[in-house]
Amino acid sequence: MQPTPEAYAELQQAFEHFNSALFGGQLADCLITLQRERRTYGYFSSARFVHHSGQRTDEIAMNPSYFAIRSIRETLSTLAHEMVHAWQFHHGKPGRRGYHNKEWAARMEEIGLMPSDTGEPGGHKVGERMTHYIVAGGAFDVACAELLTREFKLSWFDRFPPERPRSPLPSVGGGDAGEDDEDDNEGVDLAGLVELPPEGQVNRSNRIKYRCPTCAAQVWGKPNLRVLCGGEECGAAAFEPV
Repeated sequence: MQPTPEAYAELQQAFEHFNSALFGGQLADCLITLQRERRTYGYFSSARFVHHSGQRTDEIAMNPSYFAIRSIRETLSTLAHEMVHAWQFHHGKPGRRGYHNKEWAARMEEIGLMPSDTGEPGGHKVGERMTHYIVAGGAFDVACAELLTREFKLSWFDRFPPERPRSPLPSVGGGDAGEDDEDDNEGVDLAGLVELPPEGQVNRSNRIKYRCPTCAAQVWGKPNLRVLCGGEECGAAAFEPV
């Protein structure tokens, strides 16, 4: 199979499977795209595309940069997460821009993705920036396992993925476009845009910052570099990664 139809056919297959298993077939087909949107796993954008006939369709974007460094279950949970935003846009009442409301959180729980601002049990379920974790034995977990028994796979992934984030990525939902200002995209509703927290920023230069624990002098260098401070009061203290 050719790369383009193969990659997109797999995502379409997953969308159709989850639409049937988790949403009762309520969701209309949308245009699934692969986007290397900076610092995101994916997003939902309502009525983003228009056909020359005048027909409009939503967009669910997936970031292939992370396909190689996340499990297939984690990647597919992002797809399901964005499908919840699509469901709420057409069948519910989205919160104000950037806010994940109780309706969104309840629907996430129903499909077996627990909303949490920390990505761990006990986190807040609603708010400006949210993520989720997969509920063991929940609807998504069961549906995903059933899909994976069919030899399903994501065949194509980025050869040069970014550094895997050290903590779960919060998402900006309810129409908050993050860097994409809604004023610049009139009529466009972006939801579920995922941003890296400062601790897990992507470092394309492959350089990190080191700091002397005594005098706080700072240097930049490659990972795992050993640097000793030459300050008179520092006693050759080893610089620590910041």
